[in-house]
Amino acid sequence: MERIDQAQARAWLATAVAEARAGLAEGGIPIGAALYGADGTLLGSGRNRRVQDDDASVHAETAAFRAAGRRRSYRGTTMVTTLSPCWYCSGLVRQFGISRVVVGEAATFHGGHDWLAEHGVEIVLLDDSECVAMMRDFIKDQPALWNEDIGE
Repeated sequence: MERIDQAQARAWLATAVAEARAGLAEGGIPIGAALYGADGTLLGSGRNRRVQDDDASVHAETAAFRAAGRRRSYRGTTMVTTLSPCWYCSGLVRQFGISRVVVGEAATFHGGHDWLAEHGVEIVLLDDSECVAMMRDFIKDQPALWNEDIGE
């Protein structure tokens, strides 16, 4: 698989950021994700909908994965997420062999991306200031909801 350049990674991150902003506007947790095919085609996108759907399993990455539909293989695909993936979402990446994860930021939450890298998943950490600001504002404004989301 060819390495992704920063411009492409940031372009794909814009899809995830739009999902995160939509989730925030709905009263949810502002985390967005998108799954891209090896050819650069958007396969699916989604946002954390734990609050909106009253379903703890609807994280942004799982929503994007579900929106992509059934595939024989996920090799060569890229999961783009505004926030470092939690263990649940990291497990999804490993289970289905997603090859790369583009992470908007890991300053507010350091999930399982190091573990994924140790197991051969290419990690592109962008340290995106917009993603950091969105999460910092949310955590400040909604600490109880944030702690619920991360299991604290």
